[in-house]
Amino acid sequence: MGLRTGTFHENYAEEMATFNSRLRWGLVAALIVVLFLCPFFLSDRMLTILTTMGIAVVSVHGLNILTGYCGQISMGHSGFMAVGGYTSAILCAELGWPFWAALPCGALAAGIAGLLFGLPSLKIKGFYLIMATIAAQFIIIWIIIQLRSITGGTDGLLVPKPTICGISLTSKANYYYLVMFFVVLATITAHNIVRTRAGRAFIAIRDNEVAAEVMGVSLWSYKLQAFFIGCIYAGAAGSLLVHYVRFASIEQFPFMDSVWYLGMLIVGGMGSTAGAIFGVIALKLLDELVTVSGPILAAAVAPQAAASLALISHGLIIIIFLIFEPRGLYHRWEMIRAYFRLWPYSHEASE
Repeated sequence: MGLRTGTFHENYAEEMATFNSRLRWGLVAALIVVLFLCPFFLSDRMLTILTTMGIAVVSVHGLNILTGYCGQISMGHSGFMAVGGYTSAILCAELGWPFWAALPCGALAAGIAGLLFGLPSLKIKGFYLIMATIAAQFIIIWIIIQLRSITGGTDGLLVPKPTICGISLTSKANYYYLVMFFVVLATITAHNIVRTRAGRAFIAIRDNEVAAEVMGVSLWSYKLQAFFIGCIYAGAAGSLLVHYVRFASIEQFPFMDSVWYLGMLIVGGMGSTAGAIFGVIALKLLDELVTVSGPILAAAVAPQAAASLALISHGLIIIIFLIFEPRGLYHRWEMIRAYFRLWPYSHEASE
């Protein structure tokens, strides 16, 4: 499926391979080379944009596993990022841990928090689960504020500069390489998780919980696994964000970010590893467009309109995709690929 004419699989291993053709291997290799060369040609501002995109991609991959594949809608993803970010920040700032050790501990702490707040999913779903995860977001932020002696409360917490093997990551280029490494690792891992027994169980639960349980899928086990894995991704992204800014603050993890992460999945294509990447790129580029056009709009129309342009544009884009392209950009990309692959019989792509 999805192969060019004359290319076929001879065994199950080839069918299940991550990259099942030389063309795809070549495209992946070319993409990695391009990512590696970016710091040599791009400005610091562009590297900052790409770095923040990469951190968002890591986080949205986790939300995609939880919501896109397992069907457990979470509106507290930014809160779990805060758990990972503050855990790694405290370990580095207060206990003197190295960055390379604090980051996985932050991810693990977020995963454990996901297990705790994922327990309601064993009894509730749909709208009620959404409300439970919203509560998780505000409970986590409240706990961070109350632990002022450890977290700095509303004042925040300074984070020492990150280093790995004596290499300082304070330069934008070095940190960009670190984030891109995690993006590649997170993408490959997410893609392979979906192909495992657990990934198939996630999809079964998403499609029909009753049918999945009848077939022997343990709902409580796989739901908690989805929360644990999804929140590990969130914790890693939160840790990367805190160490990039070198400051931990609750303002870095607002509730609206949880909403926009879900919006990125809708725009990119929920239940697709590539769709998570497409959604992040689309909405992050929209942010940059709003940043550039905001002053122009303020001068031409009104400052109030420019101030709310970001919220309006994001909301409008999500509504448009929900109505006209509910399967997201990835589905449209698949249609375009099928059109050219089947040319001159491209009418079959729409069937």
